[in-house]
Amino acid sequence: MANRLSKIVTRTGDDGSTGLSSGDRIGKDRRRIAAMGDVDELNSAIGVLLAEDLPQAVRGALTDIQHDLFDLGGELSLPGHALVGETHLLRIDALIGSFNDELPPLREFVLPGGTRAAALAHVARTVCRRAERTLVALAGEEPVGPLPVQYLNRLSDLLFVLARTCNRAGGKGDVLWQQGRDRG
Repeated sequence: MANRLSKIVTRTGDDGSTGLSSGDRIGKDRRRIAAMGDVDELNSAIGVLLAEDLPQAVRGALTDIQHDLFDLGGELSLPGHALVGETHLLRIDALIGSFNDELPPLREFVLPGGTRAAALAHVARTVCRRAERTLVALAGEEPVGPLPVQYLNRLSDLLFVLARTCNRAGGKGDVLWQQGRDRG
């Protein structure tokens, strides 16, 4: 494989602009760049989660998702070019079903917490929700295909299920919300 990043410091962004894969330069304050940044932050949050001791099936799913998120970032960097496809959605749906089938049914809302891995999965879930909101806002301004938004929506659901899976694997139960509990 050829060197793709032979020079890290280019100084071309010193003026507050950045380059898209199309060669166009746009302001770093544009919503497209915010969406790309949120997806990148999500990928980093998943990377932190992957630094934990995880069940192998969870590790494999998260590693594939990191590659998906690079695809999504590439799609955002090249407007009009689709990299996230129906197969991405089908894989996420299958993962949700597979992991959720191993969990007890929920009767209450779940608070973020339990094991460290579960808490980190919840952080990744909230970053995913922000990336989804940013992408929806971008789609209100510029053409964006529907699949990236759907992917992030389903990914946040998967991250919730993976948080529960991590708690179970760590020997902890879900941290359940207790409505109206006297906290005084």
